[in-house]
Amino acid sequence: MYQLKEKEMLFIYTGPDGSGRKTLAKMVATAFDMETVPSFTTRDPRPFESNGKDYHFVSEETFLQMKQQGEFLESVLIEGYHYGIREIDIDKIFSKHKVVYLTMNIEGAQLLKDLYKDQVVRIFISADRDTVIQRQKERGDDDQAIQRHMNYYDKTMDYKEECEHVFQNYDLPQVSFQISEVIESYLDRKLIVTDY
Repeated sequence: MYQLKEKEMLFIYTGPDGSGRKTLAKMVATAFDMETVPSFTTRDPRPFESNGKDYHFVSEETFLQMKQQGEFLESVLIEGYHYGIREIDIDKIFSKHKVVYLTMNIEGAQLLKDLYKDQVVRIFISADRDTVIQRQKERGDDDQAIQRHMNYYDKTMDYKEECEHVFQNYDLPQVSFQISEVIESYLDRKLIVTDY
């Protein structure tokens, strides 16, 4: 298992599907030297997703073979689809960056929290039921996919009690600024305060 070094940190964005967690994560990353590692998944890409950037889309056979070979740091099965992050990808990204962010479902977030304890900070992005349904429709999810996501809505929202930070995504620029301030507080940047 990859061992996080002393200053290495993982910020994990989690929350209901359609809460805007991935959009916020990308916005905040631009303010810091933060990169992400795309997960592997056996689900089909959504219309706006690209392979290798949002996820690595693979067949179930390929995924299970990778899992059998011990390639994944963590993997979960949700709604009949597999998700996992390759250990080698985490290793590679930490060779270039001290701070890494991931966008994950609550199961993946909990697995990594259990593995890395205080070096994992979970940022829960919440949005009300109507808002997440609307956002899923806008991005082109069909009714069946939306229903599948909404079956997990309450369980996902309950997880916010476990997370270190919770933000309601009502205004993207405002919330991204608030998250940036939180991340700043974790980073030891040795900022010097000068008196004038």
